[in-house]
Amino acid sequence: MTQAFDATTQQQLLETRAESALALARRAGADACEVGASVDQGIGVSVREGEVETVELSRDQGIAVTVYVGSRKGSASSTDASDASILAVVEKALAIARHTGEDPVAGLADAALMARDLPDLDVHHPWALTTEEAIDLALACETAGRDVRGIRSSDGASLSSGEGVRVYANSHGFLGSQRGSRHSLSCMLIAEDDSGMQRDYDFTTARHPRDLVDPVRVGQSAARRTLRRLGARRPATGRLPVLFDPSLASGLIGSLMGAIAGGALYRQASFLCDRLGDDIFPDWFSLGERPMEPGAMASSPFDNEGVQTRDNVFIENGRLASYMLSAYSARRLGMQTTGDAGGARNLRIMAPLTSLEAILARMDRGVLVTELMGQGVNAVTGDYSRGAAGFWVENGEIQHPVEEFTIAGNLEAMFKGLRAVGDDTDTRGSIHTGSWLIDEMMVAG
Repeated sequence: MTQAFDATTQQQLLETRAESALALARRAGADACEVGASVDQGIGVSVREGEVETVELSRDQGIAVTVYVGSRKGSASSTDASDASILAVVEKALAIARHTGEDPVAGLADAALMARDLPDLDVHHPWALTTEEAIDLALACETAGRDVRGIRSSDGASLSSGEGVRVYANSHGFLGSQRGSRHSLSCMLIAEDDSGMQRDYDFTTARHPRDLVDPVRVGQSAARRTLRRLGARRPATGRLPVLFDPSLASGLIGSLMGAIAGGALYRQASFLCDRLGDDIFPDWFSLGERPMEPGAMASSPFDNEGVQTRDNVFIENGRLASYMLSAYSARRLGMQTTGDAGGARNLRIMAPLTSLEAILARMDRGVLVTELMGQGVNAVTGDYSRGAAGFWVENGEIQHPVEEFTIAGNLEAMFKGLRAVGDDTDTRGSIHTGSWLIDEMMVAG
């Protein structure tokens, strides 16, 4: 990297800047203020066909100030952290606040809810990686994939490594900071036969570099995933069981969380408005968040409003047990924040898990979906329609790849029609889940 990143020094600088902004806002007449500041540094390299394509050394910083004048709110931000810039940001936020309409629920989260337990959650593991070492790892990954018989060419391999510090402070006297790191490696390959050309990829990501999958294994896995797509056909049309690959099942959970997010609820823009306590899933399915899980991808002891994070159960034995709320959205709904300003953290399923072989046997005939295209999800109605690719299943066994088809349904019916969750849990992101078997969707080939 261009220069060393001293996380301790950066943390102290950000805390000082945040406290300075709070003091400036107070002197300028703000009734309340909150400040978010961050700095990140990283390296990214990409290679293609054995040659280096890009090398990127990045360093980003920013500070954002929100002030409250009575029930009026103003926000401003800057990437310049100088004293003059911080003063200008505070003045701009105040000017905006004085010209905006009153919002009776605007304001900081309650002081009593501010985080007091701020443990080290083991999420900061920087990687002393030189540019040459990063290039060598990316090349090793791509070469391992290209060397697999049947692979025609490469769309490239990429490696990124970064670390950063974030600070949040407000006029309740709360000041919280957290260091973090994230590393990833990916590879995309191309294969071709008489039926046409196919591409696929694989990747690994982790907080700690030692937890990354070996580059050779990533490249070889990308090759296997690419080769298995050769010979794809269109599937039959009809109402069929659909098995979502773990990476796509996490997207269904994402759609659920979007539907129970406070912003969508108070705007009446969700198919799950006023559904708290209703049965949404089968009674064997529960879903919750674990924000204090050590080393996890989204762990944090405080949310974006300084509120102490905690374990929450959103779906309990199939029932919608809780919404996902910030302090503001909770006030709009006449409820209490769930400590989820900025979103839920580390979503985990609590349900019996089934082997992929048993799930395939249970579905008998249908499609295993491994890729989705388009954005055909209507959060207001729950209607769901996406382009897809994957594999045809007949007599409980994968027969051949399929492509150029659509799957359609409604999220509420899909959630109720969940028949099994696989034990092939994907742990690479903040949502951990295995495959999902939905009993019936419209498949149009």
